[in-house]
Amino acid sequence: MRRYLVVANQTLGGDQLVQAVRERMLHEPSEFWVLVPATKPAHFAERYAAGHPMRMSGDTYAPEAALTGFDETGDSVAQQRLDAELQRLHEAGAEADGEIGDADPYKAVDQALKDRQFDEIIVSTLPHARSRWLRQDLTSRLKRFGLPVTHVVAP
Repeated sequence: MRRYLVVANQTLGGDQLVQAVRERMLHEPSEFWVLVPATKPAHFAERYAAGHPMRMSGDTYAPEAALTGFDETGDSVAQQRLDAELQRLHEAGAEADGEIGDADPYKAVDQALKDRQFDEIIVSTLPHARSRWLRQDLTSRLKRFGLPVTHVVAP
């Protein structure tokens, strides 16, 4: 069984990520560990504050729903996104579980790799103009762990 580490936050719910998961499931038995770095709300590409909707899975949610348990660390938003993505992956037939990680995605991956073994890292980011992770050169930095890294870009 192949094991994949999926690293995403603001792009969870995107079609590109689910497509990458489905492609791997077609080739061989697979399981997925979804790691959601607890990005601080101040670092979101879009502001999630009163009057601003949250986008997930292509749907727009009311601000009240999006901000349930909203905090400065980003943990509650990350947990909501993780829960929604796990449900979506299960509905797609994937064996998946996950966790919330450090706000720094590199540190979050480092910790996940200490606890588990994976065959590949799948990183989902926003397009370059909006992605803090790409400006931090995250995809290249993750290659230091010695695993194949696949980069998925959400629109």
